[in-house]
Amino acid sequence: MIKVSVVGAKGRMGSHVVEAVNGAEDTSLALALDAGDDLTQITSENTDIVVEFTVPTVSLDNVLALVAQGVNVVVGTTGWTDEKLDQVRAALAKAPRENQSVFIAPNFAISAVLADYFAKVAAPYFESAEVIELHHPNKVDAPSGTAIHTAHAIAEARKDAGLGAIPDNTQTDGGSRGQVIDGIHVHAVRLRGLNAHEEVLFGNAGEQLTIRADSFDRISFMPGVLLAVRKIASGNYPGLTVGLDHFLDL
Repeated sequence: MIKVSVVGAKGRMGSHVVEAVNGAEDTSLALALDAGDDLTQITSENTDIVVEFTVPTVSLDNVLALVAQGVNVVVGTTGWTDEKLDQVRAALAKAPRENQSVFIAPNFAISAVLADYFAKVAAPYFESAEVIELHHPNKVDAPSGTAIHTAHAIAEARKDAGLGAIPDNTQTDGGSRGQVIDGIHVHAVRLRGLNAHEEVLFGNAGEQLTIRADSFDRISFMPGVLLAVRKIASGNYPGLTVGLDHFLDL
């Protein structure tokens, strides 16, 4: 049995993780902690993997503390920057146990991960590309980590293909063109009734390709969470891994 502790266990995502861990045949719940609880309760003796689902303002400190305590961490909290990732890498380099692991997922939904992958495959074949992400208004970060990850992937694929800048003759922006990430415009919608959705638009003269992934319920993230837990528990992914695509054999 893989012993799993959950940090953020009373949150919207964390509560689903607790149920998923309790419901799987190969995982057992060790500790369920939430805001204000003492993370030092989690040790390598009582926990194999920690699943961290909190908020961007505290996630980095949580991960650094857990690494220092000698446990592996699977992170679903978004809002990660290159600077924060570098801090995690530095912490892992000084970790108390050899081959410790941290896994960070921009998105745990298999559909979203595949959409991101398909977007990277399609990117070299289109002159224009834009990303629209749509979420519930309780989400604290914008644009989403998934959309940022998708934009980086599209930009990388375009660069490798030798493509230039995306055409855009807009003269007065006023902020309506979205955040520009590696030359890709990313738009964030926050609307009551939505859960988690992403649409990637590609265009050439006379044609358009739309790739869309919709997660209507948070339960859709649980197969991805359990996949990450199992992969990290295997010991085959030391250090920092970002993105569930590493586990899907794409």
